[in-house]
Amino acid sequence: MSTLEGKYNIKAVSQMLGIQPGTLRAWERRYNMIAPKRNDSGHRLYTEEHIKILKWLINKVNKGFTISQAVHLLENSHVSTQETSLLDDKADIHDRSLDLADELLQSILSFDENQAHELLNRAFSLYSIDKVVIDILGTLLVKIGNLWETGKITTAHEHFASAFLRSRMGMILHTLPINGILPKVIAVCGPDEWHELGLLIFTMFLRRKGFEVIYLGTSIPEDDIDVVLDQVKPKFLFLACTLEENVSKTLALVDHLRVKYEQLEIGLGGSGFNKVTIEALTAHQNYLLGETKSEWEQWLKSKLASVI
Repeated sequence: MSTLEGKYNIKAVSQMLGIQPGTLRAWERRYNMIAPKRNDSGHRLYTEEHIKILKWLINKVNKGFTISQAVHLLENSHVSTQETSLLDDKADIHDRSLDLADELLQSILSFDENQAHELLNRAFSLYSIDKVVIDILGTLLVKIGNLWETGKITTAHEHFASAFLRSRMGMILHTLPINGILPKVIAVCGPDEWHELGLLIFTMFLRRKGFEVIYLGTSIPEDDIDVVLDQVKPKFLFLACTLEENVSKTLALVDHLRVKYEQLEIGLGGSGFNKVTIEALTAHQNYLLGETKSEWEQWLKSKLASVI
């Protein structure tokens, strides 16, 4: 039987791993670290991969970590080199996620939409939403961007990839709950920017945290941004820029907005900011979000302290 097939019910997993069914359900509900399959009656079915992940987490908890710390380690691949058999399990899981990203890339470049959907469904059945979106799709996004910028794939490939990923991620966005205590957010690409997948991934990160995000996507006229800001009155505005030639225009927009909207917190992300000199960004360093989930977390934490 394939390791991707669900074959253990929650009672069997409980007995196998020594964890109460209620605890297991609570972990899944709160941290989304695995997504058990369901049989026709709606009961959970766990795969071999799920068992490996749970074994690793339980081992960490037994060593004194909280479950939230253990999940964070799992999703960010910060695994001690001193671990033996459980390290092998984690490495195997991580390698499979990279393999899935590569297989997904090949299916997209072959315009094989059915295969791409199947691979993405498999990824969501094995990993948390955060891991699939940020690690697998984030890796895929970088590869597609690099291939397009170096002329190794056509604009048609890039557009097909964008349409496919935008559709799948958009479906998830609308299912995530909103925390009414958190401030409103607007996410939009910078001037003349049409590459929105990086912004979409960051938006997913924000929605997973409970932010209400008004996602505008690709570039809109500057006057329109003012209209939206006046109507929505958000606390955060996030701008994405992937092309070097658009960085100066994006920074100019920031300068305009921070004068007109003094209470607005602005964040900047995208590969475009990595293509210019440090000197060009000196006056805007505090707006840069960084490239990793941990950097995003740190940036948000520093800003939320003064907002909420």
